[in-house]
Amino acid sequence: MKSPVYDVAVVGAGPAGLAAALAAAESGVTVAIADAGVRPGGQYWRSPAPGAGAFRPHTLHHAWHRFTSADARLDELAAAGRVTRLAEHHVWSVERTEDLWSAHCAAGAEPRRGDARRDVVIRARRLVLATGAYDRQLPFPGWDLPGVMTAGGAQALLKGQLVVAGATAVVAGTGPFLLPVAVGLARYGARVAAVAEANSPLAFARFPRAVLGASRKAGEAAEYAAALLRHRIPVRHRHVVIGAFGRDRLEGVRVAKMGGDGRVLTGTERVIPCDVLAVGWGFTPQLELHLQLGCATRVDVDSSLVVRVDDDQRTTVEGVWAAGESTGVGGADLAFIEGELAGHAAAASLAAAPRRPVGALRKRRAALRAFAAAMHQVYPVPETLIDGCDDETIVCRCEEVTAGAIRHAVTELGATEPRTVKLLARPGMGWCQGRVCGFATACMTARAGRRPVGETDLRAFAERPIAAPIPLGLLATPPEP
Repeated sequence: MKSPVYDVAVVGAGPAGLAAALAAAESGVTVAIADAGVRPGGQYWRSPAPGAGAFRPHTLHHAWHRFTSADARLDELAAAGRVTRLAEHHVWSVERTEDLWSAHCAAGAEPRRGDARRDVVIRARRLVLATGAYDRQLPFPGWDLPGVMTAGGAQALLKGQLVVAGATAVVAGTGPFLLPVAVGLARYGARVAAVAEANSPLAFARFPRAVLGASRKAGEAAEYAAALLRHRIPVRHRHVVIGAFGRDRLEGVRVAKMGGDGRVLTGTERVIPCDVLAVGWGFTPQLELHLQLGCATRVDVDSSLVVRVDDDQRTTVEGVWAAGESTGVGGADLAFIEGELAGHAAAASLAAAPRRPVGALRKRRAALRAFAAAMHQVYPVPETLIDGCDDETIVCRCEEVTAGAIRHAVTELGATEPRTVKLLARPGMGWCQGRVCGFATACMTARAGRRPVGETDLRAFAERPIAAPIPLGLLATPPEP
């Protein structure tokens, strides 16, 4: 007996995926929503693992209310037989079979550890991809020390396991995401010695229209500013971490001020003792499934590779929609609206009538996209940090490839793009498959070739034939019918 055929399959249960599933189901079609997590919410609304305890959400009240309302409504629709929720389902491949999309899922908490129970296939007439994003990193001396982690990693430990990563923390990088990470660590007992922000929010003054169009963001900023003051967390704008040090683990970081040209100012270096460094330079959209299907892409304002979509969030592949960070990093509010639009459009393509007018949603999406574009210009990744990375600094930690080896592949061995650099020097060929080092390697390759980073550079580390780590035995086992 074959598995059921759904009208719409949604991959991902973060803000965009939940909104897409809810919009499609309320339009009257049947929906399956698959997510790798034990509970829905994605990274933004991550809930503690079973038995970990109760998390006090420090996300803003309106955002948390939106999640709980959507989640409860999906439960109601699931009870009515219109929604099938598939937790712990890691979608590793999607293909077109006859007139249906088939999403192959490794079912189990940790398939890469060999506990995948089976290969489950979700079959559907339409497909919505809401796969989210992961932390974008830049290398610096000492970033491979225990105690140095991504900002998202520190947040995931806190939200998912109620574990504070260390006693004394420094949060560094750029972008608004640093603020909830710092506040969350402080609320659960860590002393946050500093937030080192490479840019300044005063640059928003250049984008008054975008700020006015997303006025709620000002309220969010004020709430986080108040929390930083309450926890006595110093924020050092236009400061970057230039190195981390310690014997067996992190003992402190070196922070320096940046000048107007984006270069580190001599004589401004200071040492901050800490046992955890949470660093983040924005996010990299997770595009493996989109690229497997052949969806067209573009380079966004923040130099991220993102999927091209139309006004209805439809990709260039017939029957496939995309929503959330995969179409441009812009936060949970924007992702939720894009998910609603994608869900409505996918259902409408099956002759279902949307329950909510989409005109207002498109208007709100336009305002939030304008704000996101402004945000990326206010919080850019300083190109000088790539240039200032000395030849001995490790870029690919899996394969221990240095910045010098990457530059040598370009300047001495004739590599002109990252795929050739991968073959010659092996960055991105290890355990993470370039998820950690890919952006830095692509930028370093382009800079060594004296050109801007382009779509081809970024695709070299975004394309993977298998989207999630799975046991080899799963490939040899026929999928469950």
